[in-house]
Amino acid sequence: MSELTPITPDSNSEASATTGDRTAKTRQLLGMKGAAPGETSIWKIRLQLMKPITWIPLIWGVVCGAASSGNYTWSLENVLKAAACMLLSGPLLTGYTQTLNDFYDREIDAINEPYRPIPSGAISVPQVVSQIIFLFLAGIGLAFVLDLWAGHEFPNVTVLAIFGSFIAFIYSAPPLKLKQNGWLGNYALGASYIALPWWAGHALFGELNWKIMVLTLIYSLAGLGIAIVNDFKSVEGDRQLGLKSLPVMFGVNTAARICVVMIDVFQGLIAAYLVSIHENLYAAILVLLIIPQITFQDMYFLRDPLQNDVKYQASAQPFLVLGMLVTGLALGHAAI
Repeated sequence: MSELTPITPDSNSEASATTGDRTAKTRQLLGMKGAAPGETSIWKIRLQLMKPITWIPLIWGVVCGAASSGNYTWSLENVLKAAACMLLSGPLLTGYTQTLNDFYDREIDAINEPYRPIPSGAISVPQVVSQIIFLFLAGIGLAFVLDLWAGHEFPNVTVLAIFGSFIAFIYSAPPLKLKQNGWLGNYALGASYIALPWWAGHALFGELNWKIMVLTLIYSLAGLGIAIVNDFKSVEGDRQLGLKSLPVMFGVNTAARICVVMIDVFQGLIAAYLVSIHENLYAAILVLLIIPQITFQDMYFLRDPLQNDVKYQASAQPFLVLGMLVTGLALGHAAI
């Protein structure tokens, strides 16, 4: 019979340290705040630059767009089309956007997040530039393939991919660098996370029209609130470098209140629109999803936005994205 190793205070400490190391490495790989330096694999470093944690809302946006088209059916071909569009919106073009943003933010990251791949020296600038170019070209190429696959006479998805890539560039790069303006930059980010992938999914399975575009741009004002949450992690560096994020302009507490009002009010307006087109059940579900968001806003974010930003996003954001799907299903139902 083998001997059992007793659990001593030292072994507990070692186990805790090992768990902590794994957590830090996982956070680093996903591109999350609070990671730790030390990764040497170039492919893991490249993945970290693409921030996989940020792909999820855009992949979900494609699902919402497919739902709002009213034409999506569960065939193998449609599943493959949707999966290809998710690859386009998530890993390729969001990966391009995040890598581009890290490239132009390397000075501010040296203050706020020195463990990031570029300021830490884990990857060279030429390697970063080559990654940006590859992801951009792969994204545009896949968008063109999707247009051919869908039989589009006009290359809707390709145009959306080029437009989204342009917005990503002027968001991060001088001289425009939209992120320097708290309102405009955050709205560009919110629209990129909600409207653009929604349009791509809708265009792939249906006819993209002005009504869907306007509604999703309104919904993106709720996304503006989510984008403001991301500014709290870099408020000190933003202040030092003169970037006019909302927490810098209005102060942490006021910016937190602006953030939650934007998130709640514009979802409420979308619910009111659903009532106006007689999609009452979907409107009621959307309102019920807003209630727990308000609860978590009070529990976490409004009390300490600097410490609880990640905790708040993890607890409340699922209700926002579920609300997006409810809205997509409602619009698709109304279109049938």
